[in-house]
Amino acid sequence: MTQVELGSGDLLDRRGRLTEPGWARREARRYCRLSIAASPLRIKEWDYYCVLAGDYGLAAVVADNGYMGFLSVTWLDFTARRAVAESVMTPFPLGRMAMPQSADAGDIVQEHPRLKLAFRHTDHGRRLTIDCPGFDRGRGLSGVIDLAQPPMDRMMIATPWPRAPKAFYYNQKINCMAATGEVLLGGEPHVFEPGDSFGVLDWGRGVWTYHNVWYWGSASGLVGGAPFGFNIGYGFGDTSAASENMLFHDGVAHKLDEVIFHIPEGTYDGAPWRFSSSDGRLEMTFEPILDRADASDFKIIRSIAHQVFGRFSGAAVLDDGRQVTFKHLLGFAEKVENAW
Repeated sequence: MTQVELGSGDLLDRRGRLTEPGWARREARRYCRLSIAASPLRIKEWDYYCVLAGDYGLAAVVADNGYMGFLSVTWLDFTARRAVAESVMTPFPLGRMAMPQSADAGDIVQEHPRLKLAFRHTDHGRRLTIDCPGFDRGRGLSGVIDLAQPPMDRMMIATPWPRAPKAFYYNQKINCMAATGEVLLGGEPHVFEPGDSFGVLDWGRGVWTYHNVWYWGSASGLVGGAPFGFNIGYGFGDTSAASENMLFHDGVAHKLDEVIFHIPEGTYDGAPWRFSSSDGRLEMTFEPILDRADASDFKIIRSIAHQVFGRFSGAAVLDDGRQVTFKHLLGFAEKVENAW
């Protein structure tokens, strides 16, 4: 597979089409919502953070999906194998949520009586602020988590759809952000410390076609004292110019070819999964802990999602031939089918 590494420039041309599909290790392309040629109802913009800390974790998302605004926070308890979420949907934001046009600038502050979320930039990274008084039947969830972002590579990809020239997905994944902070759940503190707590940002902007299936996997941690993680995925759009598969080791990204998810039939959180890459540079198993499953059917809008959290073990080969062996690296892998 020949993969196109992108230089700097505008993401879209004057007709609202991708100037070029491909990938990069930084935010190489400039996204501008005003350059989009499709209906505002088809535009999807979101920032999703997931921060994992051994026995527990937190996920938070702010999304403007054109016809629907979405705020959500999820607490993950891996000891009890339980996930609790609080979500708020608002009708037809159509860009009024003012999602930043860069992953490196612009804060998000969304306030609703049930849920307040803020994603802000700091001098050394990012700060997540959460306040949800009625979370988990009144127990309440609140806290502040700082994510360190020293100079380091990321995964950036620009993906078109065949036979849909106005559709595209511009995505950035930033792994291995060490977390510091505290979250109160029912008044009980849960601490996030840099040695075992890491976050990932999924920054997505685009125009999607109606029906899609995607696979996504991510993990971050310390291996041999150095930050190590990966982003893997596939399933939608035309990825002939680039995959989103990438290793991260000590701040440097290493590009992979295609990666396949081998998911056991019949269950998502039972038997171990297996992952393999076409270039032989990533082979690993995945021991599921918790399936955060969701099935929503509003007739025109449908979603079937399995985001499975667990631990990865295996071996990865860096660009220079060095091998990184890892065991019990905490992360997640998911399969999502959307009609939206």
